[in-house]
Amino acid sequence: MLVIHYTGMKDFESALARLTDPRAEVSAHYLIDEDGETYRLVPEYRRAWHAGISSWHHTSDINGCSIGIELVNPGHEFGYRAFPEPQMAAFRQLAVNILDRHSIPPQRVLGHSDVAPLRRNDPGELFDWKGMAEAGIGNWPEAFSSLSTRNARSLEPGAQGDDVGSLQNQLAQFGYGIEATQVFDQTTMQVVTALQRHFRPARVDGVADPETRLRLAALVEG
Repeated sequence: MLVIHYTGMKDFESALARLTDPRAEVSAHYLIDEDGETYRLVPEYRRAWHAGISSWHHTSDINGCSIGIELVNPGHEFGYRAFPEPQMAAFRQLAVNILDRHSIPPQRVLGHSDVAPLRRNDPGELFDWKGMAEAGIGNWPEAFSSLSTRNARSLEPGAQGDDVGSLQNQLAQFGYGIEATQVFDQTTMQVVTALQRHFRPARVDGVADPETRLRLAALVEG
C-alpha cells in the first residue's frame, strides 16, 4: 500500500525535525519539500510510523504493509495551499518507482484521510488525485457507474433507512472502515468527507449527493 500525507506543520524544518526525532514516535519513508527535494528517512523494507490508528479492508496494521510519503504543506490547520509542480513532479517520479518495485495496485494508493477518516484530512482535496491517476498512480472514477442519477438521491446527516445502509455497505466494500448501521451519523459523514477529498474534491461537504454516490459506485464496480 502507498499512503500519502501532508506534514501539516508550518515549514519544512519543523517537519523534518519531528520526523527524525525518536521521541516523537512518528516517521515516514520519504519527505518531499515544496521545491521537489526528496529525503529518504526510513528504508522501504523497514516499518515507518506514519499511519497511526487506521484501517483499510479490515487491515488495521497499515504501518506494517505500506510505504508512507510526506509532502511538505502546512495543511488545513496552518494555511492549506496547492502543492507546487516541482513537488508533484518529484512525487510522481518517486511514486511510480515505488509502485513498480512493490507491485502496488491502483486501488491501494490512498490518502491518510482514507485509512484514518475520523482523524485525518491529508493530503486533502488540493492534491492532484486525478492527474496522478492519469500518470498511473492510483484510481480515478472518471466513468460513472451504471447506477442511474435518478436513483441516487442525496443522503445527509440524520438520514436513516435502507439507502443509508446501502451507502455504508458500498463504503465498506471499497475499503473504508465503517459499519452498516442504516443511520447517517457523524462517522458516516466523516467517511463520506474522506471519499470526497480523494475522489470528488470539487466539493467536500460530507453530503452523499448523487455525484458522490455515483463516483463511489464506479469505484466499487471497478
